Amino acid sequence: MKTIVDNPNINYMELLKRPVENDIEIKSRVREMLEMVRNQGDEALKTLTKKFDGVDVESFEIGWQEMVNSKNLVDESLKNSIAVAARNIEAFHSAQKANDIEVETMPGVKCKLVYRPLKRVGLYIPGGTAPLISTVLMLGIPARIAGCEDLIVCTPPPVNPIILYACSLVNSRVFTVGGAQAIAAMAFGTESIPKVDKIFGPGNSYVTEAKMQVAALGLPIDIPAGPSELLVISDESAEPQFIAADLLSQAEHGIDSQVVLISTSDAIIAGTLNEIDKQVNVLPRKEIALKALENSWSIKVETLEKAVEISNLYAPEHLILSVSNPETLVSRIENAGSVFLGNYTPESAGDYASGTNHTLPTSGFARNWSGVNLLSFTKTISFQKITPAGLNSLGYHITALAEAEKLTAHANAVQIRLSKLKKDGYDDN
Repeated sequence: MKTIVDNPNINYMELLKRPVENDIEIKSRVREMLEMVRNQGDEALKTLTKKFDGVDVESFEIGWQEMVNSKNLVDESLKNSIAVAARNIEAFHSAQKANDIEVETMPGVKCKLVYRPLKRVGLYIPGGTAPLISTVLMLGIPARIAGCEDLIVCTPPPVNPIILYACSLVNSRVFTVGGAQAIAAMAFGTESIPKVDKIFGPGNSYVTEAKMQVAALGLPIDIPAGPSELLVISDESAEPQFIAADLLSQAEHGIDSQVVLISTSDAIIAGTLNEIDKQVNVLPRKEIALKALENSWSIKVETLEKAVEISNLYAPEHLILSVSNPETLVSRIENAGSVFLGNYTPESAGDYASGTNHTLPTSGFARNWSGVNLLSFTKTISFQKITPAGLNSLGYHITALAEAEKLTAHANAVQIRLSKLKKDGYDDN
């Protein structure tokens, strides 16, 4: 990690620029893959799967019996941990259920907002260097709670049995295809993979770019959820061991991940860097973490207020407040995907089992996007009903606005009704 001391001349938007921001080559290659899948369907998926995963796939869908049998390949202790995580995720997301609302905006005019689940959702589950079984739970459980009928999972081959086990728990269909081509398959549909109503799930730079491009074509996505990132704010009360472990937990995700430490204490920064050197050497994914650390920073600031200012500018996916009284900073946090308070709240808790969702906006999109929640799997429909008395009261105002906009037919739709009421001798008094 590189270290810098805060000063007025630093442009933090430039300094903390994400590693793959505005990569023209990625945009171009993804565009080509999307068109290839749109035009050639399964044949394109087979070609791209062979090219990127080195696997010849004849049938993309995994049979239900293979999914059921996967439970025999999962350790009982791990099954228990999955069950605990699933219960917490279900509890937190069940509490997010929204009630329909009905309001009489004026006498005789009733408006209603009704929530409906999306019918078919696509769930992308990364499975390359890190098979994210937890993502199956984070997306599949709220989708089921919301009432989605069909869950379409795409994940790269070969599929980890634990992913299959998790998919069996949420009763999803599973297809062995990954990367940008999987996003294309769910967006456009192929001979094997059905077109979905909305795409969910994190992924690498190619997956994220593919999601953004299909969104531009009109298919909704959850959020721009790309390479992982973490920002830690600390004061002298922090534990360097803890901070180092948290930073490495995100750095090991991929070489395009980024982590940032902002501290009011030189000693904490020095201690954390020392701990990183110790801890990284025992990680199986050491080389990945080291590469990610090349894109990462530790920043010395004078005050926590300045630290929060920089954090809000950066808008991190994950934010840890390793300070003595983290609650005092909560009201100042404007931009973050998910926030972890205190020294004993590791980011890993949110990734796996505390109950909050780990599918979060990255690359600064926390400025204007929310993480996945139950309402992400729903849509709303508005209803209205107007009585004759209501139209008598409201009609003049509708026609006045319509005529001001020079939309005569809009005004006529009201005037015709009012004329009939008058002809029929209607009197709202």
